[in-house]
Amino acid sequence: MPDPAGKVFLVGAGPGPSDLITIRGAKALRSAEVVVYDYLVSEELLGLAPPGVEMISVAKRDGSKTRLAQNQINSILIERASAGKRVVRLKGGDPFIFGRGGEEAAALAAAGIVFEVIPGITSAIAAPAFAGIPLTHRDHGSFVAFVTGHEDESKGAQAVPWAELARAARQRGTLVLLMATGNLDSHLQRLIAEGMPPQTPAAVIQWAATAAQRTILATLDSLAERVSRAGIVSPATTVIGACAALREELQWFEHRPLFGRRIVVTRGRRGADPLCLKLRELGAEVIEFPTIETLPPESFETLDSAIGRLGSFDWIVFTSAQGVESFIARLRALRRDVREIGKASIAAIGPATAAALERYALGVSLVPDEYRAEAIADALGEGRIRGRRFLIPRAQTAREALPELLGLRGAAEVVTAPAYQTVAPSSRHALRIRDRIDSATIDLVSFTSSSTAANFRAMVDESAKSVKAAAIGPITAETARAAGFEVVAVASVYTLDGLTEAIVNYFASCK
Repeated sequence: MPDPAGKVFLVGAGPGPSDLITIRGAKALRSAEVVVYDYLVSEELLGLAPPGVEMISVAKRDGSKTRLAQNQINSILIERASAGKRVVRLKGGDPFIFGRGGEEAAALAAAGIVFEVIPGITSAIAAPAFAGIPLTHRDHGSFVAFVTGHEDESKGAQAVPWAELARAARQRGTLVLLMATGNLDSHLQRLIAEGMPPQTPAAVIQWAATAAQRTILATLDSLAERVSRAGIVSPATTVIGACAALREELQWFEHRPLFGRRIVVTRGRRGADPLCLKLRELGAEVIEFPTIETLPPESFETLDSAIGRLGSFDWIVFTSAQGVESFIARLRALRRDVREIGKASIAAIGPATAAALERYALGVSLVPDEYRAEAIADALGEGRIRGRRFLIPRAQTAREALPELLGLRGAAEVVTAPAYQTVAPSSRHALRIRDRIDSATIDLVSFTSSSTAANFRAMVDESAKSVKAAAIGPITAETARAAGFEVVAVASVYTLDGLTEAIVNYFASCK
């Protein structure tokens, strides 16, 4: 049951990518009414929040990286929860490590607000892992110490105990410093002064687990100068100790074929997961920006009439997996039985559509070698078209090539029945995408249909023209070019796997 007085979830966002938040954290985020988030929380993660959620950044209103005062953040959490809202306080990494999650929890407890802590993957662990640096190793390090390194020496008793840390690290230990880049040189010199060998391996990892990840591996006495020369600033994690040298043989993240690439996926959020997963597995930073939303058609009249006489059709042709899902959903809504298909054979435009049909135990009689509507007519041949009756459950707005070809080749009847419609969603992220395009932080946008290309162009406006694009097939590519995109990759096999392969090949050719 919902909490009548509201509730606050202190959620660890992890190092950035949406697939590195915990399942429990993602669930809380998807059901939030208010999201209060840190500057370092990625846009990708914020995209998991539901439409209409109140989004509150704790960065100051001038857009700087400086946070609001802690008492201001506490007041926001208490005020929203007291109004009965489900509030997610989304914090980079873990909410109780090296942050002020404990202070926020104490303020909530004092105010009588119900709260829950959902741990996250801290950058202290994620950054070394994505850089290929184990924090312990039987031959190189038997323990690890985590330290916040932003403290000024003027803090006296609160200053970092460098002497103790140096002594411990000399005894086969690993030090991990967070928030230390601003004072890195003085920290490293202090460790050397306290007895750590100047040639001790050390590394700094910036923007870990993202396309912007950069790692500098050096020694204790040279690291600060190397970091300064490379222009590395926060957010960054420093690792000191013999284990850091293992990066040379264990680095893995940077070796993936799409590492460092930022790719926009424009499919609807329900259908984005397979493509996003493929691209992430290959090292890309995926920016989800759905440009289509699936709705019921304006009228089910044609489809309902066809369902009422399913047994009269010789062929039912599905041109998308969404058409399958919408057709089955309508059968259920009308309390009809899939067995009413009777003698009708089923054709699918491609393997993804065939797989959707097979999930409902519907056997597919025909899948063309080329995954486009016209190829269905060619694969059927005139002998299986002439005199036959066809039903095509499809999008409300679709190309007429297939129905026209079937008619020209002698079909007795062709019923095109709108089963769904796709529209451009109202996206709160359009400005964000425009900003990323203008700042050249998008390498490629992927289009899986003509609708995704046309809608992206409409939603992002003129700035879209500077973006390179990849298309799932020639028809989508043609639409993208007409919209002003430079199409640099077109799948030779019109599937998500084919699109992924085309993207990988394109970036390989750029090296």
